[in-house]
Amino acid sequence: MSPNAIDPVCGMQVNPDQAAARHDHGGRTYYFCCAGCRDRFVADPRPPIVASGGSRWTCPMHPEVIADRPGPCPICGMALEPIDPVAEGAEDDAELRAMTRRLWIGAAFTTPLLFLAMSDAGLPDWIQLLLATPVVLYCGAPFFARGWTSIVHRRLNMFTLIALGTGAAFLHSLVAVIVPGLLPPAGHGPGGPKGGGPGGLHGGGPGVYFETAAVIIVLVLVGQVLELRARARTGGALRALLGRAPRTARLVAPDGSERDVAITTVHPGDRLRIRPGEKVPVDGVVRDGRSTVDESLITGEPIPVEKGPDDRVIGGTVNGTGTLVMTAERVGADMMIAQIARLVATAQRSRAPIQRLADAVAARFVPIVVLVAMAAFAGWMLFGPEPRFDHAIVAAVAVLIIACPCALGLATPMAVMVGVGRGAAAGVLVRDAEALETLARVDTLVLDKTGTLTEGKPRLSRVVPAPGISEEDVLRFAAAVERGSEHPLAAAILSAAAERGLDGGAPTDFRAVPGQGVSATVDGRAVALGTPQFLRRAGADPATTDLPGHADLLRQEGATVVFVALDGRPAGLIAVADPVRETTPAAVAALRRDGLRLMMLTGDNRITAEAVARRCGITEITAEVSPERKEDAIRRLQERGASVAMAGDGINDAPALARADVGIAMGTGTDVAIESAGITLLHGDLRGIVRARRLSRATLRNIRQNLFFAFAYNALCLPLAAGVLYPVTGWLLSPMIASAAMSFSSVSVIANAMRLRRSRL
Repeated sequence: MSPNAIDPVCGMQVNPDQAAARHDHGGRTYYFCCAGCRDRFVADPRPPIVASGGSRWTCPMHPEVIADRPGPCPICGMALEPIDPVAEGAEDDAELRAMTRRLWIGAAFTTPLLFLAMSDAGLPDWIQLLLATPVVLYCGAPFFARGWTSIVHRRLNMFTLIALGTGAAFLHSLVAVIVPGLLPPAGHGPGGPKGGGPGGLHGGGPGVYFETAAVIIVLVLVGQVLELRARARTGGALRALLGRAPRTARLVAPDGSERDVAITTVHPGDRLRIRPGEKVPVDGVVRDGRSTVDESLITGEPIPVEKGPDDRVIGGTVNGTGTLVMTAERVGADMMIAQIARLVATAQRSRAPIQRLADAVAARFVPIVVLVAMAAFAGWMLFGPEPRFDHAIVAAVAVLIIACPCALGLATPMAVMVGVGRGAAAGVLVRDAEALETLARVDTLVLDKTGTLTEGKPRLSRVVPAPGISEEDVLRFAAAVERGSEHPLAAAILSAAAERGLDGGAPTDFRAVPGQGVSATVDGRAVALGTPQFLRRAGADPATTDLPGHADLLRQEGATVVFVALDGRPAGLIAVADPVRETTPAAVAALRRDGLRLMMLTGDNRITAEAVARRCGITEITAEVSPERKEDAIRRLQERGASVAMAGDGINDAPALARADVGIAMGTGTDVAIESAGITLLHGDLRGIVRARRLSRATLRNIRQNLFFAFAYNALCLPLAAGVLYPVTGWLLSPMIASAAMSFSSVSVIANAMRLRRSRL
């Protein structure tokens, strides 16, 4: 059995080693979260909720619930959504179609019912019964099923209140029509609340509330359809993103011939031609040609990017006027746009810490509402005017409906869903809602140098050999070792060696110490590259030569220096210059104006770090630190009470990114760094942090507004629904008005969350 077994009754995810119950049935073993679920399964063995390929579905409020088909969450009743929005079957909108069909049918029956009930036609109540029955029993069936499930599982939610309120109204009316003699005498008197109201309170017989129950069902259906449509649009946007990838590619065969092939037949290593105006078919590296590529689909930046040999291109982006030949690296589900879609979907399902407040309130709110409804019913029965029973029913139903916390369940997920999608459109990829919320509270931003403040595309500026060793040998052996490294400096050394036609052979016994250096054996010779400390441990102290003096001069110019050793002796140094991004100084100034304390944390030499920091406008610098010390530096800041964000792009930054309250990875960096971060800047530009902070604040502000909309109607109208103002005003809130207010709160939350799509970042 899978370690992530699914309880076949309630849909909860269960660890078989810690399951409270198990049962063997039909040759299979099922695990249960509790003995009660097992007993219900044995009494009524239903098909288990087990993922068996294709798309799996989960609840945005309760991620432990996993199912192999769409439907309601067994805990809160919210519609499940696909875990992977791009998997087969994820676009299934059966739930939306079913709810929409029920809405139209309900509206068709409720419109004449409401007209007859509000008119003075004096038609028999049995006509109202005929019109209301299909609305309540068919259109409202999902709500009664979810309400019953909430009671069985002891997870009271908004559908508990809807089922109780509409069920009480319909059953009372049914009895009033079929066997009116069963109602208490108080239900037969004339009169009613001041101002009249629906439900027959101003007639002489028992009050009927068919139109009340029907209207409530229709209004709740309106809210459900709006919610499902909003979530469907978000999933559709992700699938549309994947749809931007072309369906065919121009394959260049080894013999030079070319033909168009289906994109599904492209494999890593294939050579592909991208003609002017065509979309890049898959992720890969340019091998020949030059052009500009529009990457706004991924980065949100409208200005096309120059591309040439060794530059990376992303599937789905649009080529300009030049022709490129590329080598495919990532295809299918491994492409960046597919990964973005999955990460965005995961983030949209994640729960922000602020949601804990809403959860805590909701857990206590529903039972309190039931008690208030019971108290209102009892109060009207004991102290209300005639007909007391009718008044009591109206008050109890109105309380149950007006207090329905359906908007509370939407407040946070809708804002997170829309906010994360807005961020992706602006080149800010959010991994989870917690990172998005925490970023707004960050007061300290720690920045790596290479690839973060700088372009991350360093170029060789100078080679200084030790006496007796040629410049070509230093570069040739260094390039041979660096073939096993993915550090940006390695790319500069390899590129320079290729330009000079130097080939040092294949390295063996490769070993890398992040943040310090690399070593290997090349053509039988021991080669080491890295910091002076790394070389000293290899027995080759650069201080025995004049190389450190040359290094200091190069560092003052902002270059990064790598020392090279051959067979345990200093062989020379290589200087690599990595220019500061043009946008970095302005981004640093904007971040400082935003109230952030900025620090540079780099493994590079202090002299080089200070030169780069001066150009960027950063005054706090910590240089020559190992990856372990980077993580320790973040921890010390946190111990002093700082809320820390760390931005970096290399393997050596991964521990610090994971330690920080929010890790921010450059999309141009390594996969390890991106996997360790909570936020990824697809364009690799620090201006993305400014946009991410604005997105974080806008999303949190939107969540707070949504929570206000979710509670305001309840808090203001609950006393009115209970009838506490009746002695003063003579007015009793109609259940239909209560239902409209409840539905309006959901519509307000959805509409407010959608405003995030237009937020200026």
